[in-house]
Order: sequence, then structure tokens, then C-alpha cells
Amino acid sequence: MPSRTVSHLKVFLADDSPAIRQRVNALLGSADIAVVGEAATPQSCIDGILSSHPDVVVLDVALEGGNGLQVLRAVRAADPAVAFVVFSNNSGPAYRKRYLGEGAARFLDKSTEFDQLAQAVATASGRAVH
Repeated sequence: MPSRTVSHLKVFLADDSPAIRQRVNALLGSADIAVVGEAATPQSCIDGILSSHPDVVVLDVALEGGNGLQVLRAVRAADPAVAFVVFSNNSGPAYRKRYLGEGAARFLDKSTEFDQLAQAVATASGRAVH
């Protein structure tokens, strides 16, 4: 059976910090993962995700004027195939339990698990990172 070319893994960044979005963009780019959009408010995240159809959303708990749970619930209702990796400084057990219970594939702490993000995104998408 001939091998087929796998398209780039597509990711949307939902985070209210431009500095974090820039760091995540650089990290994922070096792992051959394409960032197809980014936004800081819940509604702009929802709109961007539903229009760009990413494989995975990297989602912060705290967003401008709202929270990541709003995004997770709205997108999963509209497009359950999109995977979520929560990436936040708000990483207490209650947050982890709530987001994982709502369908997030992984929950990483920005301050201690930054280096695990690319692998977590690939795992959530069902693809391997080279």
C-alpha cells in the first residue's frame, strides 16, 4: 500500500497573553505544527476555531472577558472532532477535573509543563510528532 502525505497538524491558540501565544507559536512551529489562528476573547476564539477547523485547540483557562470553559463547551457542541489541550497557570485540581470532565484531552501547567506541549498536542490529535 503506498504511503500518503500527511498534512500539517493544525492548531488554534486560545490565550489572552500575546507573549504566551508567541512562545507557543515558536514551540509548535519547531515541531512542524501549523498554527492556523489565535484569539484572546471567548467569542473570538469560538469564531476563529469554527472557521479555521483546527485539529487541536491549545486553550487557556483565563481569557479576556471570560474563560476557556465557554470556548470548550461551545466548540465541542458545534464540532466534537476538535481536540483540546488546556494550557494554563490555573492548574489546580478543581480546574483539571472540570476541564478534563468537559472533554479536554490533556491539561498542562504553563509554568512546569511547557516542554510537554508539542507532544500533548500531537497525542490529542492522534498523530505522532517527529
